[in-house]
Order: sequence, then structure tokens, then C-alpha cells
Amino acid sequence: MSANERIAVLAFDGISPFHLSVPCLVFGEDRRDLGVPRWPVAVCAEERGPLRSSAGFTLQATHGLRSLEAAGLVIVPSWRDPAERPPELVLRALRRAHERGARVVGLCLGAFVLAEAGLLEGRLATTHWAWADEFARRFPQVRLNPEVLYVDDGDIVTSAGTAASLDCCLHLLRQRVGADVANRVARRLVVAPHRAGGQAQFVEAPLPDSRRVGRLAALLDWIEAHLDQPIDVDVLAAQAALSRRHFSRCFREATGTTVWQWVLQRRVARACHWLEASDRGIEAVAAEAGFASAVALRKAFVASLGQSPSSYRSAFRRQAGATGQVLKPADRVPIKQAR
Repeated sequence: MSANERIAVLAFDGISPFHLSVPCLVFGEDRRDLGVPRWPVAVCAEERGPLRSSAGFTLQATHGLRSLEAAGLVIVPSWRDPAERPPELVLRALRRAHERGARVVGLCLGAFVLAEAGLLEGRLATTHWAWADEFARRFPQVRLNPEVLYVDDGDIVTSAGTAASLDCCLHLLRQRVGADVANRVARRLVVAPHRAGGQAQFVEAPLPDSRRVGRLAALLDWIEAHLDQPIDVDVLAAQAALSRRHFSRCFREATGTTVWQWVLQRRVARACHWLEASDRGIEAVAAEAGFASAVALRKAFVASLGQSPSSYRSAFRRQAGATGQVLKPADRVPIKQAR
């Protein structure tokens, strides 16, 4: 087992059990039945002895900081207090890991730890929106974007708060094992594989609010199943038994976007899937995703993802690779995923 395949998760006194469990859940459980390799996952801590969690129980880290320095992927869960500078030994271990070539991840307030270690200077990053102003004030040299779920800046990755940690870790898993396997893991976890439907994009609309979808739930499923066909708003409104105007208003309230924007996002997502998971030509991918031509698909990709379908396919396959190993920073494309 090479060093690049080893994964280390930092633990500390006062840690949130949820934020510690997310990387352990995504990378540490035995899912060989889904085609996921068993990677060594080490929970590392500076402190000896039991660590108190924010939920009132204690836990025991099985490794020290040397294991963190030797890993290829180092994950820092949400830090206990943004106003508290982490111990110098922890910061030094993170710097050493990064200097050695490790990919370092800061989940939620873990971005504060990476910034304190000096790893985010001049880099793209995000953090929990509630502490974004404080982060920007203290670390003006960091190119902060608080409006995204996570930012993949090559050898440094940061995520927004709480559930965005899952989005980020599933993104990292996709890069290691490919989209199909990662999607199977997401289904096992009963979460969305990737909430925006593709890499390297800012998405204007969030997931639908389940409380508001209501009567539109079946219609959204129908749209998903018929993306390769012409979709008419009047037909959709009739299926929902609403006037076109009322339907458009209800759709925006439920999804945060228009019908056409929603359909375009889902078509780009489907195209991403086929580009990642198959050798189909661009014309075939365009037809499968519901685009009139490869030219239309390319325009949608450039507008949404900032790159062509061919570039996307090439970049993803360099990332996922056949070996499943963490790649060098030069091999990666910066990725921003919207909130």
C-alpha cells in the first residue's frame, strides 16, 4: 500500500462527532461489495488518552501525528473554535504533510486550521457561511468564496458547513473510484451523489426544498426520465393540472430556479455522467442528454463548467485514473461546487 493511498483524519479534544464521522463513513467502511478498495484510514491526534467530543462522550484516537504526516490524503474536520489557534504541533504536521505532497482537506471550520498553517495563502477556499466574514477578516490573503459547497484547488480542498462535508468527501471519492462507484456509495448512504450534478460549476439553484416540492415530485422524476426528449412547459403544466403561469411560479418556489434552468442543469449532469462513465462520442452523449447537437452541448458546458466536454472527460479521467491513487497537484483542475 503506497503512502498516497493512506488517509489520515485529524481528531482533537472537543471535536464534533458528525464532522469526524463523515470522512470515516465515506472512506473507512468496508464497501468492497460496491467496488471500493479498502484504504488504510487512521484517526490521528496530538493529545494522548481519551478525547472529549462536543456531544458529551469520549473517543480514542489510535494514531499520532506521524501517521498524519505520512498520509497521501489528510482531512481536518471542523475545528472546535474559529477564534482558537490550533496547537503548533498540529500546524507543523499539516505543513510537513503538504510539503511531502499530501492532499490536505479542511471540512467546514477546518479551513481555519489550514489557514493558520499557512496553506491557504493565495489559494481558493471556502468555509461555513456563518464564519465567512470572520475568516475573510483574519485571512485576507485567501481567495474566499462563501457561496459554494466546496472548492477543489488541487492539493488543497475546503468545504462549507455541516452537510457540505459529505458533498466534499463524495467528490474526493469520485476522483478515486469514478462516478459509478461513488454513486453506488451515495445511494448506500441515502444522500445525493453530488448536489449540483457536475464538477467545476457554480449552480444558481439549490436542491428542491422537499417541503415545497409536494405535487411536483413526480413531475421532477418524469423530467429526469425524459431528458433526452423535447420538454414543453405547457405539457408539464397540464400534467400538474396548473396554468402555465401558476406552474412556473410553483416550480420556482419549489426548486429555486426556472423550468428551463432546471432542465439544463439536469442535462449537463447527465452528460457529465456519460462522459465520465463511457467512451461514447460527444454527439452520442449530446443526444442521450437531450441536447440538439454537440455544439449545443459544448455551449452548455462552457457556460456551466468553464470547459468543453472533451476537456471535462480528459480531466476527470486523469483524476479518477485506473490506480485510484491521489494524483499530483498539477494533474488536477480547480473545482467549485455551488451551495
